[in-house]
Amino acid sequence: MSASPSVSGAARPYSAPVRWLLRARHVLLSFLVLFLVWEILVRLLRVPMYLLPPPSKIVADFLVRWPRMAQHTLITTQEILAGYFAAVAISIPLALTIAHSRLMERSVYPVIVFFQIVPKIAIAPLFIIWFGFGFTPKLLLVFLLSFFPIVVSSIAGFKSVDPDIMDLARSTGASTWMIFRKIRFPAALPSMFTGLKVAAALSATAAVVAEFVASDKGLGYLLLEFNGDLNTSMVFATIVVLSIVGLLLYYGVEMIERIAIPWHASMQEEVRDTDYL
Repeated sequence: MSASPSVSGAARPYSAPVRWLLRARHVLLSFLVLFLVWEILVRLLRVPMYLLPPPSKIVADFLVRWPRMAQHTLITTQEILAGYFAAVAISIPLALTIAHSRLMERSVYPVIVFFQIVPKIAIAPLFIIWFGFGFTPKLLLVFLLSFFPIVVSSIAGFKSVDPDIMDLARSTGASTWMIFRKIRFPAALPSMFTGLKVAAALSATAAVVAEFVASDKGLGYLLLEFNGDLNTSMVFATIVVLSIVGLLLYYGVEMIERIAIPWHASMQEEVRDTDYL
């Protein structure tokens, strides 16, 4: 007589979307309560619509203007992604070079720090003068704001390998490429992803700042237009859409992090926390 498998008392593993919803349920509930309180107070206190519209008004106006919003959202998203991925493609190899070369660290790294200290909003008008009002100045500003967090965290990650582990690997006859692939790069990934997530959060801000300076399209342009018309509900709607674009990029990077370093302590802690939900 064969024993039938029993699932009683055994914890079933949750799928990734379900785990995300379980972790985020408190945040989602908090936002729901916030919007309900906002809606009730605005109507009870009779706050003028041009000062603070209720969430229902924001949603209604957004649905009416959604086709136009979608066009400008696509433009801003392209600027964010192009500048962000350009920063990733350049900053990580540069960080690897700086981490393994004292000459590069002493000569190039101070220059990087200097350009990071310079306010980006002050550089934006120069980009307009040099490159005009097209796509390039927006891409460059997103690149600049995303570049520094990635390069700094990547340098720290590449330098964080325990020297004893490196000596042990060399004593076994491991090649330089093998040491990099099996030890240096995996050890740098946690710090690297920290910088990637910080840069993802900054990239949306950079795109809007660039569009504020000079643009005739994009979410930043819409913010200026709606603000000039005192269309407060659409100002809120544009801010929400811009925040969602930034959040999608951030959580996209976080998803890649979970796939790339499932062995890291932070990932294991999230799984353990979900098991107790």
